[in-house]
Amino acid sequence: MRILRLENSGQVYTCEVYLVLGSASRLEDVNTLVDVGQDPVMLEGLKRAPTGIGKWAVEQVVLTHSHSDHCALLPRVRELYRPRVYAFSPNMMGVDGLLGDGDTLRMGDEDFEVIHTPGHSSDSICLYNAREGVLFAGDTPLLITSPAGTYEAAFLAALEKLCARDIRRIYFGHGAPLTERCHERLRESLSMAAGSSAARA
Repeated sequence: MRILRLENSGQVYTCEVYLVLGSASRLEDVNTLVDVGQDPVMLEGLKRAPTGIGKWAVEQVVLTHSHSDHCALLPRVRELYRPRVYAFSPNMMGVDGLLGDGDTLRMGDEDFEVIHTPGHSSDSICLYNAREGVLFAGDTPLLITSPAGTYEAAFLAALEKLCARDIRRIYFGHGAPLTERCHERLRESLSMAAGSSAARA
């Protein structure tokens, strides 16, 4: 699996957009965008990406949630590449298939588990690949450093589920990936969130 972090202009508020490819660009690999953002400069990076011969550069889009900084370019991406689009929310325009907690989705040449992580939004998901320990987190708040926040029971349960996985790289919706002490950082976040006096059922 190869993961490319596509460039943006820095002039538009947008999320990180990741292109997931197979290691050898085989025909059966599923070239997948994780989120599409709202900065058109991302499309220029797509044109230069090594996505394979005889394949659509983008065959699939997976949206981590429905906020505009993650999905505003979807109509343009659909027009250019005609991908199949997946999301958790049933209320998004342009989505072909709905994802549920525990579903499995092929991205590049690897299988990813869909983990529903309500917290940032009710339709937030993370995408986890067990073989390489990769997690796409979207905007799920995984690095919690204070017990002062308010966390719902469903989010705490999702965070516990993530802590049970062997996670070695986390790709966030905003900012640089985390490549060290991922499991420890998640356990620390769970401890902080669970200790919050404002945790809600």
